[in-house]
Amino acid sequence: MGITPDTKDWTWVLNEPCDECGFVAQDLTPQSLAATVRDMIPRWEAVLQRPTVAVRPNESTWSPLEYAAHVRDVFELFEQRLSLMLNDDDAHFANWDQDATAIEKDYAHEDPARVANQLRATGSSAADAFEAVRPDQFERTGLRSNGSAFTVVTLARYFGHDVVHHLKDVDG
Repeated sequence: MGITPDTKDWTWVLNEPCDECGFVAQDLTPQSLAATVRDMIPRWEAVLQRPTVAVRPNESTWSPLEYAAHVRDVFELFEQRLSLMLNDDDAHFANWDQDATAIEKDYAHEDPARVANQLRATGSSAADAFEAVRPDQFERTGLRSNGSAFTVVTLARYFGHDVVHHLKDVDG
């Protein structure tokens, strides 16, 4: 049985705390996001060392390995989106189907050590990119394919929630 795709619009976390993981978006800036990402990388690496990392807790939930591979790709995606926002006026983001990506890249069968190395590299790169954002760039805009509009600050907050929430998903 496959995983049921998550079709929720999680942008609500920009306006209210997430009861599931405790994330509060209003507390985050692009610079503090960088520190959050860097703090999370060793925790993800520890998750990837678990002997049961590839085991799904149930048929409808990703394994910790699958979540880690997803977060690796999220790091890369949000760095790309940030770059678009900083370089293009009113940037537009292509649609990203996370569930299709999980199948295409076969997250369930990736090598945990390789994912850890990639996660460290993409996470560090994304942290560096967000840390380098100047305050005069905070209000640059981007538009997701579903119509959700972001500033650099709200993109950082939305990204931060994804990383924090998924670490909670795997008890990291």
